[in-house]
Amino acid sequence: YLDMVHSISIDPEVIRRQKDLSIVYTPLHGAGRVLIPDSLKEWGFENINCVPEQMVKDGNFPTVVSPNPENAEALSMAIALAKKIDADIVMASDPDADRVGIAVRAADSSYKLLTGNEVGVLLLDYICAGRIEQGTMPAAPVAVKSIVSTCLADEVAKHYGVECRNVLTGFKYIGEQIHLLEEKGEEARFIFGFEESYGYLAGTYVRDKDAIVASMLICEMAAYYRSRGISVLARLEELYGQYGRWLHKVDSFAFEGLSGMDAMKAIMAKLRTEGLHEVAGRKVVKAADYQAREVKNMETGAVQPTGLPASNVLTYWLDDGCSVIVRPSGTEPKIKVYYSTKGDTLADAEAAQAQLSAAVGPLLK
Repeated sequence: YLDMVHSISIDPEVIRRQKDLSIVYTPLHGAGRVLIPDSLKEWGFENINCVPEQMVKDGNFPTVVSPNPENAEALSMAIALAKKIDADIVMASDPDADRVGIAVRAADSSYKLLTGNEVGVLLLDYICAGRIEQGTMPAAPVAVKSIVSTCLADEVAKHYGVECRNVLTGFKYIGEQIHLLEEKGEEARFIFGFEESYGYLAGTYVRDKDAIVASMLICEMAAYYRSRGISVLARLEELYGQYGRWLHKVDSFAFEGLSGMDAMKAIMAKLRTEGLHEVAGRKVVKAADYQAREVKNMETGAVQPTGLPASNVLTYWLDDGCSVIVRPSGTEPKIKVYYSTKGDTLADAEAAQAQLSAAVGPLLK
C-alpha cells in the first residue's frame, strides 16, 4: 500500500528540494497515526511535528468536542503547535483516516482553514499542471466530483483539457467511475476525485476517499509553491483571479419529531409539483430532478437524462451562473441547501449568496 501511495507523487524532486517544509499533523486520536507520519517520511519530508496528546488512540476523543476536520475546533491544538514553531501547514485526519482538513499560514502569520472545495480545486489544479509539466498526463484524462462540489473544478478541468464528471453525493459514485474506466482497460485516465466534505483521491488502488494519499499530495503541493516563492493561499487567489471568485455555502433546515420526515417529504414534493422559475430575481434556466433522472431546459422545454442513478436531489441553475441544490440529508432529519455563487470579488459572491438564502429559506419552513 505504501509503495502505491509513493507512486502517486507528481514531482518527487520538489520534495527533495523542500524537505524541510514544516508540517504539523494530528490524527485526532484515530487511525491516521499509523500511516500518515511514516508516509510523509517515506516521501522525503523531514520536518514533521505531530500533536502528541492526539497521537494516542482513544475512541472517546478526549481533546476535541468532535473529531471532525471540517470543524475549526478540531484543529485548534494543531494550530497552537504550528504557531509555536512557525509551521508552513497544518493537517488533521478524521478517526478512520479517509478525510483530511488543512490550515495554511497566511502572510500575517495567522493560519487560515481551507474548505473542502478549496483544497479539491487546488489539488486538481496542481495535479493537472504537474502531470502536464512532467509528461505524465494520460490521454483523455478524467476527474470526478460530486454534484454538490464546486463548479470551479469544472472550469479548472476544462482549462487543462480534462473531462470533469459529476456524480451523486457519496464517494462510492466516484469509485464507480474508476470501475467503469477499469472495465474498458482505461483506469489510468482517472487522475483525481473529490467531494466538498473533505474527501480526496488520486490513484485507482483505493475506491474511497483516502486521507493518506491526500495528505501526501497536499504537502507536496505546499512544497511546490514554496519552491516558487509563493504560498498555497497565493495560488488560490491566482485561481480566483483567473476564474472568478466562487463561494459555496450550505444551509441546513432541521425537522425534528415524528412528523419531521413527513414534513421533509411534503416540501420536496411541493418543489417538484410547483417548480422554481426564479430565485431572488434570478431566472431559472435549467433544472434537474435527480429522482426523475432528468434535466430540463426551462427556456426551450427540452428534457435530457441525467445519466445518474435516481436520488432525491433537485438542482436549479440560474441565469447569472449561480446555482441552488436542495437535498434531504441521508443521515439526519434535515434538508440541506447548497448555494454556489460567483462574483468579481468575495463581497459580490457573499451578497449573491445572502440573497439566494433569503429567498429559498421560506420555501423550506
